[in-house]
Amino acid sequence: MRYVFHPEAEIEFVAAIDYYEDRESGLGYDFAIEVHSTIDNILNFPQAWPILEDDIRRCQTRRFPYGIIYAIHEDVLFILAVMHLHRDPGYWKDRSK
Repeated sequence: MRYVFHPEAEIEFVAAIDYYEDRESGLGYDFAIEVHSTIDNILNFPQAWPILEDDIRRCQTRRFPYGIIYAIHEDVLFILAVMHLHRDPGYWKDRSK
């Protein structure tokens, strides 16, 4: 299975990397590694994470307060959001269309 980012999710991901890197050198890199590790967990166990609605699920990162919001269509993991868990929880919903 392969994965793709929704364009806005990719922007969120890069912005979060930049944010953490501005806070401490190397922390942005650590965040990126954590997100990719979470994506690997999803790829290995795509049905294991809680359903938010319909076929959309969320897998939380371990070290950072982020969740990967995703759906699976055919053989593609579609990442809808790299969401800070303290942000408005439904902001990404229009991306699932």
